[in-house]
Amino acid sequence: MRRLLPSLPLSLAVFLVWLLLVGSLAPGDLMMATLLAIALPLMTHRLRPSQARMRRPLLALRFFLLVLWDIVVANLQVARAILGPESRIRPGFIWIPLDITNPYGISALAGTITMTPGTVSIEVSEDRRFLLVHCLLLNDDAAGQIAQIKQRYEAPLREIFP
Repeated sequence: MRRLLPSLPLSLAVFLVWLLLVGSLAPGDLMMATLLAIALPLMTHRLRPSQARMRRPLLALRFFLLVLWDIVVANLQVARAILGPESRIRPGFIWIPLDITNPYGISALAGTITMTPGTVSIEVSEDRRFLLVHCLLLNDDAAGQIAQIKQRYEAPLREIFP
């Protein structure tokens, strides 16, 4: 099984992303998603220096559902801010100190922040100890926003990626 699927999480991600991109569950699209989910990890296996190891798959599922919920809520917040008075939009940058050290976990954190409307991960410091994030709706309590990101996203990812 390991020879056919060298990275099960990557295969699952490719499968799901393909289906989301085509927006269809037609048999041909399912076959193409399966083919890509097998072929892409096999072709890129040697390019990855190490395998991503997930320690708590059920927590990963719960984290995924949490991120989906946050994307919906953030979409509504951003739409409300954009359609409302311009004074609601207060862009700014924050540096988030990182406790997570796993490179896959850092990538997952940066990707999660970027997928959530209103925030974009800009840069990871060279020593991988800080993440620069641009916020469209930066409030007066930047420390509170940093704490929320660390508690809501970084803490579960530290458990998922050892």
